[in-house]
This record gives sequence, C-alpha cells and structure tokens, in this order.
Amino acid sequence: MATSSAADIVKAVGGAGNIESLTHCATRLRFQLHDASGVDAKAVEAIPGVMGAVPQAGERFQVVIGGGVQNVYNDIMALPGMKDGGGGAASDPDDLDSIKARERAKGVRGKVAWIDSFFEFLSDSFRPLLGALLGASFFITFMALLATVGAIPDWNAPGVTLEPSWAFVNLMWQCIFVFLPLMVAYNATKKVGADPWVGFGIMAVLMLPGFLALGDGVEPTVVFGVDVTIVPIFGFPLTIFDYSSQVFPPLLMAGALGPLYKLLRKLIPANLQLIFVPFFAMLVMIPLTAFIIGPIGVYAGAALAQGLAAINNFSPFIFAIVIPLAYPFMVPLGLHWPINAVMLLNIQTLGYDFIQGPMGAWNFACFGATAGVLVLSLRHRDTQMRQTATGALAAGLLGGISEPSLYGIHLRFKRIYPRMLVGCFVGGLTIGIGSLIMGLPDGVTTQAFVFTSLLTIPAFNPIGLYAIAIGLAFFTSMFLVIWSNFRTPEQQAEFEAARDAAEAAAAAEHVAPAVIEASEPRAIDASEAAPAAAAVPVTTAVLEKASIEVLAPLAGKVVPLSEVPDPVFAGGVMGPGAAIEPVGDTVFSPGAGVIAAAQPTGHAFGIVLDGGVELLIHVGIDTVNLKGEGFDVKVKNGDRVELGTPLVTFDRAVIQRAGYPLITPVIVLNADDFGEVSPVLEGDIAVGGSLITVDPKPAEG
Repeated sequence: MATSSAADIVKAVGGAGNIESLTHCATRLRFQLHDASGVDAKAVEAIPGVMGAVPQAGERFQVVIGGGVQNVYNDIMALPGMKDGGGGAASDPDDLDSIKARERAKGVRGKVAWIDSFFEFLSDSFRPLLGALLGASFFITFMALLATVGAIPDWNAPGVTLEPSWAFVNLMWQCIFVFLPLMVAYNATKKVGADPWVGFGIMAVLMLPGFLALGDGVEPTVVFGVDVTIVPIFGFPLTIFDYSSQVFPPLLMAGALGPLYKLLRKLIPANLQLIFVPFFAMLVMIPLTAFIIGPIGVYAGAALAQGLAAINNFSPFIFAIVIPLAYPFMVPLGLHWPINAVMLLNIQTLGYDFIQGPMGAWNFACFGATAGVLVLSLRHRDTQMRQTATGALAAGLLGGISEPSLYGIHLRFKRIYPRMLVGCFVGGLTIGIGSLIMGLPDGVTTQAFVFTSLLTIPAFNPIGLYAIAIGLAFFTSMFLVIWSNFRTPEQQAEFEAARDAAEAAAAAEHVAPAVIEASEPRAIDASEAAPAAAAVPVTTAVLEKASIEVLAPLAGKVVPLSEVPDPVFAGGVMGPGAAIEPVGDTVFSPGAGVIAAAQPTGHAFGIVLDGGVELLIHVGIDTVNLKGEGFDVKVKNGDRVELGTPLVTFDRAVIQRAGYPLITPVIVLNADDFGEVSPVLEGDIAVGGSLITVDPKPAEG
C-alpha cells in the first residue's frame, strides 16, 4: 500500500490526534481511538488496499489489510503526525476529544467493553507470535511427512530417538513451543502496561532446569491428568510442573502483575521507580506465581482440556460436527484463543490433539467461500473484491489464516455465512462418519500444533480422511457461493451501477502536462442550442445491421484528436474519437442513453448510448484542477438522458483565466466491441451534427 493510502487511513479514523495507540496483528491494524463515534467504516473500506473495517466496543477500530499489514503499519508510523505514536503527542490535553477520553476513563465502560477488553488481552498475548508459530508448524509438517513416507521414525512418539541430524531439525520447532510461556508472558505483560521483561523474568524462574530439579526424588501424583510433584519450601508446599508449552500460567501471571505494577508506581517516588518497581514486583510475583498462580493455570487448562476430551470421547461424531460449526462464531469474538491454548496442552499431556482436525473443516469451508467470491469477482469485473479475495485465499490456503477472509469478505456480506456453515457441516460430518467407520476413538488427530493449511495436511492422522473432509468443506462452500452469489440482488444491482460508473470515471480521470491558450470563440446560449440539437435526425442503432452515429455534444470546430494538447487523448490511449473547440458554454447529450459517470467537478461525463457505445466527454484539459469552479452540472449518475439533454454549463472565462484549454475530446471507450470508428468531418459543427461514425463489428467467418 502506498504512503498516500496510509495517510488516507489515518485521516479516515479522525486524524493522528484521534489515535491514542496503534498496533497490528498478522492481518489487521488495531486502533485505540479517543473517539470512534465519527469513523465511517464504509469510507475506510473504500481506501485502496483495505480489505475491511471492524468497529469495536471501547473506542477500538480495526482495519483489515492482509499479509502486507506490517508495511502499512510502518507507512502510518512514518507519517509526521504519528512520529510519537499518534494522538498522545499530537493532541492538546484541553481539546474536546481529550476531555471526552478522560471523562470516559473515569467511569465503568460497560459489559460489552469489558468483554471486548478481555479478549483483546488474549489476542494481543498470542497474535505477535503467529509468525513464529506458523514457521514452526511448517517444520512439524515436514517431519510428519517424512515419517509418513518412512524416511524417519515416528518423530513424536514416546521413546523414539532420532539420529543427530534429524534431531537437530526437530529442535527447530521445539524451540518455539518449549519457550512459548516466556513469549506469552512478554506479550501479556506488555498488554497490561507493566515492564514486559519483568513478566518474562518471572515466568522464566518456573522454566529453569533448577526449578524442575527441586522435585528430584519426590514421587509425583496425578491431578487432572497432569503429573505433579510437591516439595516443601520454607514449610510451604511448592508444586513442581514442567511449564513448557503452558499458556494459562503466564496469562494469569500478567493479569495479576498489571495492577501490582500500577500500585507500585503510585507508592514509589518517580526517581526511584526504575530500581524498586521491578524489584518489588518480582519479589511479590515470583513466589505468588510459583506457589499459586502457576498451579492454578495448569489445573485450569488441564480441566478445560479434560472437559473437551470427555466430550470427544463420549462421541467423536458429535464433536467433529460441533467444532467446525462453532468456530465461525468463536473467531470473531476471540473465543478461539483459549481453545488454541487447550490444543497446545493436549499435545503436551496426551501426545496428540483432537480439536485441530475438525477445526480444519471450518477453515477450509471459510477458504472455499472465499474462492467462490474470487470466481464471482472475476466474472463480475469486480477489481477490488478480486484483489481482496486473492490475498485472503492465499493467506488461507498457504498459511491457514482465516482473518482476511472473515473480516475482509464474509462478515461484510451476510449471504456467505449460511453457505459457509453448510461447508462446515459437510466437512465435520465427513470426519464424524469416517471416524465411526474406521473405529477412530479420538477422530482425526495431530501430534503437533499446526495451522490448518494445504501445506500442513501431512501432519494429520489419518491423512486420507482429513484431506477428503477439508476438500468437501472447501468445494461445498465454494459452489454454494458461486451458485447463489454473495450479494443480494439489490446489492448486485447497486454494485454493477457503481462499477460501470467507476469504469467511466476512471477513463475520465487523468493528468495532462500540456496547457495552451485558447482563442475567444463566439458564445451560444444554451436555450438556443438545445432545440437545434433536437431537430437533428438520429440514425437508429441496430448493431448487427447499421452504423451508429455519435452526434456532437456542443457546437464549435472539429479537430482531430492528435491536436489535443494531452498525450493521453492525442495518442489514442483512451480510445478513438474526435475533439471540438467549443463556441458555446453548454454540453448536451449526444443521444439517448444513461449517465454512467457524472463527475461532481463537471469536467467529464461517461454516457452509455442506447446502441451500446460508451462515450467519454471531457470538457477542457486539466479542468479537473478547478474542482468544480465554473461548472454547473445538470445530471447525476444513473440519469436517463435523451438527445439534447443539457449535461453541464461551464463558465468559459473561469477556465481561460486558469490557463486551461477549452478543447473537448469525445472518445469511444469501448471501440474494441465495434468495427471501425471514424470522425465524420473536420471544421465547424452544430450541436447534434454528425461527429463520429461507429461501424458494427464484422461477423466472424
């Protein structure tokens, strides 16, 4: 995305002064605003490169970008008003927005905002790790594929020893998951406003080899399926766990550390905070985490995992259907983050996970719906949606990331969700039936945490059942979306009208470097020109049998396009046609048709004539720079016009004082749909005179 688009995003959310803070995840910009009430989501979505906009509670606003979000974030942060992080430095503490923000901060923000804040905490603790987790998942998939083809032993089975070369490759993914608690602790602590390295250090104590060594020689007991060892420390029982891959303990630790840090900052003088705030925080939190918070986190995660396992053990068939049907509603709310933590815990305690397989049915149903949208966008010449769907589909199929599809497309068009849910059901049903037939007690499983993409299919067992299930989920959603469209009939009609207008407007918008002086021609009153136009006979356009005459929209002198002081028009880039040096001040419709694009500035009009000819009438050269000054527009997009209908009246003196030529090109934009396009004559012409002849396209022999 260009820097100008980054500036457009900042402007659309109220400017740098309205931005309290800005972060980003794998696909989205996350704004914390002083006042989000005036942000227009549709205006944000219209910015090139933006996939979607998601207003949230508590003055939060998300802008979906896709895989290039880091570049967009960098562009925004490089803007002058964002140098110091946004509104914190740019806004006046006494301005209206700052006063509103302070007053809101004094009271309770409400139930919805509290829930939103909670799940923001969860997501902000995990989302910076997505890149590392995704990279690690590819190593896991590679190892699983080698084990499947028999190149290496079952790399993740208990008691299996790999030769040093493959053991080293295995370490490439283990490094991420073993030290995941430290990474989560850093992010979560940063989110609550405490020193992230202090949170990192507190959690690191529980992961030291010496911490585990405290339980050497003590017989472990089993609690919620987890082996635990209890040793006395100064007379208090300390529970020893292997905290590798655990995520609940660091989340709970950060939740307690945040308020403690704020309290210590209030109690300790500012000039002593650098030393004593971290010290007292660690003094309190290390024992608290080791003795209480850590075990609670392990037990809570284990209990949740055991609960889901009990449901799956009771009926893998039902579980396989419920999970893919639930995920489309869980992901927008952020409820999937705790489930991701359970997946990690399952792998640590059980050696496998049973949730990711059914989850894959949801993901591929989601990607299939996106593929259907992509097919329709190609069919409907929807450039913006084609770009959005292409990026979202690539992120999904290659990375297993559903957010670009979900926020960029599916939540914007409500017809998609019912079709996608059918795909989720078909995929989940396939896994459920296959599990019954094959006698799989846990359904489709995986021995590692992976992102459900095309590249990670080999990580699932059995591969065949999983591949069939996600394939059916994908193509069911895809074909249903293609068959029924993702827009309602009203939305489709509105889109097609806007598309046609935009295509004509795009043809009209250009920049011409050359500027010449035009002579002062004789002016003709519009009231005299319109009847003259109406009196001109019009050739009926029958595309297969007769040529089409394009009539003059204004009186003046006809000159070839090559004499237009604009290389775009003169070179025929826009299409063939003719130009008129006008003698009047009113442009009339050259025939019966529909206005496809009426620029508010009055300098250009796109018209689709009844014979199918698409015309561009460009009043003067570079007159767009006048921003409508001197132009009185008579029509708007979608208007039906007849021969002689006034389109615009322009002030010749205003245009000439600005130094812009009055010469007006009349261009046939869709000349490729016809045969020869040729100007009829050069020299003087009246309104309604024959200007251009458009021959029908020769029949193919």
